[in-house]
Amino acid sequence: MATKGTIAALPLLALVLTLAGCGDKAADKAKAEAEVTAKAEAASPYPLKPLWGDTHLHTANSSDAFALGARLGPEDALRFARGEAVTSTTGVKAQLERPLDFLVVSDHSDGLGAIKAIYDAPRLMLRDPTLRRWHDMMHEGPAGMQKAAGELITGFANKTLPASMMDPSKNAERTKTIWTDQNAIVERYNEPGKFTSFFGFEYTLMPDGNNLHRIVIMRDGKAQADQVVPFSSTVGTSVDQLWDYMDTYEKTTGGQILAIPHNSNVSNGLMFQLTQTDGKPMTAAYAARRAAHEPVVEITQIKGDSETHPFLSPNDEFAGFGQAGWELGNLSMTQLSTPSMYTGNYVRAALQHGLEVEAKTGVNPYKFGVIGSTDSHTALSTADENNFFGKHAGVEPSAARAMLPQSLGKAGRVGWQYLAGGYAAVWAKANTRAEIFDAMKRREVYASTGPRMTVRLFGGWDFAAADLQGDWVKAGYARGVPMGGDLKPAGKPGAPTFIVSALKDPIGANLDRVQIVKGWIDAKGATHEQIYDVVWSTPATRKPGANGKLPPVGDTVDLKTATYTNSIGAPTLQTVWTDPAFDPAQKAFYYVRVLEIPTPRWVAYDIVRYKAKVGPEVQLKSQERAYSSPIWYDPKA
Repeated sequence: MATKGTIAALPLLALVLTLAGCGDKAADKAKAEAEVTAKAEAASPYPLKPLWGDTHLHTANSSDAFALGARLGPEDALRFARGEAVTSTTGVKAQLERPLDFLVVSDHSDGLGAIKAIYDAPRLMLRDPTLRRWHDMMHEGPAGMQKAAGELITGFANKTLPASMMDPSKNAERTKTIWTDQNAIVERYNEPGKFTSFFGFEYTLMPDGNNLHRIVIMRDGKAQADQVVPFSSTVGTSVDQLWDYMDTYEKTTGGQILAIPHNSNVSNGLMFQLTQTDGKPMTAAYAARRAAHEPVVEITQIKGDSETHPFLSPNDEFAGFGQAGWELGNLSMTQLSTPSMYTGNYVRAALQHGLEVEAKTGVNPYKFGVIGSTDSHTALSTADENNFFGKHAGVEPSAARAMLPQSLGKAGRVGWQYLAGGYAAVWAKANTRAEIFDAMKRREVYASTGPRMTVRLFGGWDFAAADLQGDWVKAGYARGVPMGGDLKPAGKPGAPTFIVSALKDPIGANLDRVQIVKGWIDAKGATHEQIYDVVWSTPATRKPGANGKLPPVGDTVDLKTATYTNSIGAPTLQTVWTDPAFDPAQKAFYYVRVLEIPTPRWVAYDIVRYKAKVGPEVQLKSQERAYSSPIWYDPKA
């Protein structure tokens, strides 16, 4: 959904408040969550396993999802995420092989439920002629639905909607009704200790087609969430205003809230700038504000992978994952991308930018953790290649979807270029809102493109190989910091050591290798990066070549059957690694990238199941991966 406009002062009255009470059921839920959290804290001083979830899912309450055919609502989404079978919009049985641990239903705040409300309304009740015309168009079929939805979305952006929809009080009232009804469903499915459902929404800022979207998540219960309405980009036309909204939420409700930027890859350089929103040099106060409000970034999802680009990382042989089509231009394809924009588009470059800003201001605005999520607009949170239901209802499983055009503009994108990804992994001590949210705030999280690999990273000064023979997780927390943490100087000579561990998805592919990506800034202010292969499968026969690169792991994919075998790779890879080029005077970050052996993509499954016809340019297999949040080293910490 595109929005356009000039920056204006945030009208705080847009933060509509009510006197909603907690209620007996809500109080019982809060008590249950507190009990689960207390038991977890008593049982272990640190997390023992990752929790898997999706922080970015749309249902029929998102106007674009409904316009593209979605008819499943928040309750269907929650049932599916919990592992129940549901019927998709196109009538296909859908079910996860394994349930998720948590879900954020994050429908667009712009026009929340508006198109669905017009479509469902009795025609006689629509007095405005424009609304009646849209209603009639929607019921003519898919073409009419999309045309009406386009007019409505454009009307939101340009503030040219019918008077009845432009009335701020009536609009807020409509939105609030939909929001609180949805919150009741979300609260009902929250089951502390078993499944966590969060209150959240998507702030869909997109100036001139450049993606600046944020997912907004609340730590709290229904009593707090009901006191506000989701903040719309038609009200606040800069991310600074979203932060104002978040500050007001916390001050008014006593709760906590965070924002997660996503799809920086289609922002045309705007997501991770070296300047403030207004173009002025970034100040320490601005940098601190961004870091506080946005502790986590979505690095991978259906609309491509945002780790890095081959132009930025020419020595990284795995830099081009999931970028076919997505590197061409901004989200709406109204402006093509140029290499000069790439540093503001990708996460690794942003981590380097953070060191640059910190060198000048003393504060790092881009000290964030990373997660994956789906951004599915079908209400189905699936990132599995063999169970991919597409970006929206119009591309649910079929023989044609791989080759369908997906956007307009100077150069379009094609269906096969979507990824079946990703998921968020959170190291939380209990499956509760509080514990999962707090893990995100401390950045002890990681991203997967879909497979549920178990990944741990600890940084310290005296880890040794012998630690892996004992309780290395306990040692990691006792003598170091986990992913997302800050490694302080040792106070004595020596390089940092890292405990790295990766376990394959129990029902997935073996692992190829584990890499550590290091970024640093030198005394002249220039940033650098280096990728290290730190542990890999079959080390007795796979040796780095003269160029320092490992030979490929091999390939067992059979495209005729869309299968692979685990006859190559390893189920577990662990090591203790020491930085061989450490300079104690240089600020640096380190994160882990885990690569699987090659496996079939969802398109390969479509070819086998539906006899789909695709062109030679279509990618049929890939090496899926996981990214840890970084560990930062600061010589002055």
